[in-house]
Amino acid sequence: MPKFSIDELNELAAAAFRAHGAADNAARITAKYLVEADAQGLGTHGVARVPAYCDHLKHGRALGDAVPKIANERGAACLVDAGLGLGFEPTEFALKEAVDRASKHGVSFVGVTRSHHCGALGILLEPVAARGMVGIAFSNAPSAIMAWGGTKPIFGTNPIAAIFPRKNGAPLVIDMSLTQVTRGQILLYKNAGKQLPEGWGMDKDGKPTNDAQKILVGGSLYAVGGLKGTMLALAVELICCALTGAALSHEVASMHTNEGPPLRLGQSFIAIDPGALAGSEVYFERVETLVAAMLADDGVRLPGDRRHALAARAADGVEIADDLFQQLQKLAQGKA
Repeated sequence: MPKFSIDELNELAAAAFRAHGAADNAARITAKYLVEADAQGLGTHGVARVPAYCDHLKHGRALGDAVPKIANERGAACLVDAGLGLGFEPTEFALKEAVDRASKHGVSFVGVTRSHHCGALGILLEPVAARGMVGIAFSNAPSAIMAWGGTKPIFGTNPIAAIFPRKNGAPLVIDMSLTQVTRGQILLYKNAGKQLPEGWGMDKDGKPTNDAQKILVGGSLYAVGGLKGTMLALAVELICCALTGAALSHEVASMHTNEGPPLRLGQSFIAIDPGALAGSEVYFERVETLVAAMLADDGVRLPGDRRHALAARAADGVEIADDLFQQLQKLAQGKA
């Protein structure tokens, strides 16, 4: 696959969003996080998402002129209204609030309501670690996981991420959806015309299928860990929706259609200042003691290491499929 510079991809993705109605700030911020996902090897959450986002802007499933604002607040907690816009600008806004409030109160909780998809949560948390704080993120998503014992998707893929800063090393990054595979992985297979492996998902009737379209529209994915993963998905659903007033996953139309109202998803973020607890020095010592114990076992790789290594190499360019690049060019010109 050909390589393209990060600046080139940022400009191209942002131009595509502007051509489909996004305000400059939303376009620029959204492009930044998608390109960074590709730089970190997370192609399922990279610029491959640009066509779908543009389609949503074009058909009103995301509002291009939305401006995030604080809708409610009390001390260490606040609620950000995304205004039905793309998800990256309001979540970046929310995380700045989370860090500022944690600096004052020791801990903070910031929710986002009426939002859109916000990509790889671990990338969003990087500014939290840069301030020496622990960050935790949750998001709901269009329904993908059945309630235990059911046949219809109720909960979203409902990812969870956490970031733990280190004193002299790259932060530990834990970032996962609660399904065995992500919709993004299924979408990559679909776009490549490849048949899915068995055991990835079910159709709208709860029957196993390897047809990507039947899984993506109306179908469901298998929860990681069976019952335990399903219960975690329920917990994330409540954290992201009951506390923020956002739409529940089963109330939201699929990401892979341009029909239906804006997504109205919810995200929640927690920032914790170690200085408010055992103290930063104790925190860093405990982290490094655990890291040393892990690395003493041959074959252990720290969570986030692969991302950091790929991001460093991405200074020389990011590989993007040529047909995707051509599609981005057409979108940037308003031709698709």
